[in-house]
Amino acid sequence: MIAIHALSCLSTSIFKQPNHALAQQYIQTIKYRNLVIDLGNGVKTNAQLTLPAVGKGPFPAVLLVPGSGAVDMNETLTKNAKPFWQIAQYLSERGFDVLRYDKRGIGANGIILNPNVWGNATANDLIQDSKKALNVLIQQPEVDPKRISIIGHSEGTLYAPRVAIDNSTKVKNIILMGTLAQNPLKVVEYYQDVSLPSEYATQVLDKNHTGLISIQQIEKDPLLLKFLPLPHSLLRTNNTKAITTTIAKVFGTNGYISIDKQLKPVLIKAYENTTAFNLLKCNTTVICPILWRALSNMTPNLSIIGNVSKSTGILILNGENDSQTPVQQAFLLQQRLTDVNHPDHTLITYPNLGHVFYPSSHWLTGIGPIEPYVLADLYAWLEAHSGLSRSVATTTSTIGPNTRSLNTSTTSSSKG
Repeated sequence: MIAIHALSCLSTSIFKQPNHALAQQYIQTIKYRNLVIDLGNGVKTNAQLTLPAVGKGPFPAVLLVPGSGAVDMNETLTKNAKPFWQIAQYLSERGFDVLRYDKRGIGANGIILNPNVWGNATANDLIQDSKKALNVLIQQPEVDPKRISIIGHSEGTLYAPRVAIDNSTKVKNIILMGTLAQNPLKVVEYYQDVSLPSEYATQVLDKNHTGLISIQQIEKDPLLLKFLPLPHSLLRTNNTKAITTTIAKVFGTNGYISIDKQLKPVLIKAYENTTAFNLLKCNTTVICPILWRALSNMTPNLSIIGNVSKSTGILILNGENDSQTPVQQAFLLQQRLTDVNHPDHTLITYPNLGHVFYPSSHWLTGIGPIEPYVLADLYAWLEAHSGLSRSVATTTSTIGPNTRSLNTSTTSSSKG
């Protein structure tokens, strides 16, 4: 059963003239429809469809599949960083219907509404949720069922290809943003928890190249501190003396520590604790033990991406400074698609952007709104692949100035 409630989006602008200002009338640009999706077994979740306010339709449509953690339909990170809300607005203003939904057990702003549903979710549950959302999208009267695309972000890039493979006659395109290719637990999480902070200590903190860093350096460095097994309550106090004392106990010294012999083993131990499957219940908003177990046993994207129908267009977008899903993951998927001779796949990478396509360092994800040129690239590719434009030049001409594109598509040319 789907509950429906219609809303509208209004915009206004001010035109300044020499002696007075005239306010333009409110212009409706986007319409909203609130939905409730039945996920089965008594579990329901809220969703929202955005659609163009002008035009008869049916319109091409996009389903947004969210990333990891307790995220709502907007993928709300901060007040000013809501990637899925931003994508939905941008695409609907330009002629697309867009459906996004709260993850099971989650409500607005990432609040856990049902800890039991959230804590017991498996990868298969999340895949099936995406499929149910796809069917709801197709049922909307304004949607053209022959022009459906799926956008997956982060963990959602694991699910989007699988939904497309199982619905090859329904899904015309998939877009993978912040891409996972290998096992997310054994490869990507290890990189995040162990390799990245070790490299940071070596390349940034060890300025004399001795292989050693001091306790005082660690205590003053918020990036490295977050990787150590320290109580969050301690870090929130900003009690320098207490933090230094605790770090000294962890490493058994109040002087210098070896990056390879002392720091790295501590990071490995913390990684093992984070990914342990022996917890009785989920006490985190990130990834719960049951889901970790499911992801660890999941066939990697690299092994299944070749099964995506050759009639399905594939776009891969990745920040080159992504510290959560490193850009090498995107390269691996692109290579695999080339190996299997997939006829329509494009990779675009963005220098200086991180996991949410906002300026970031190599070491830390910057949080903010998606850069406009990323949205322009996304729209241009979708436009050319959804029957809105017959000119393939559109896809390449709007690629952002800070972009590297590797394109083996039969529908457009590459741009360096």
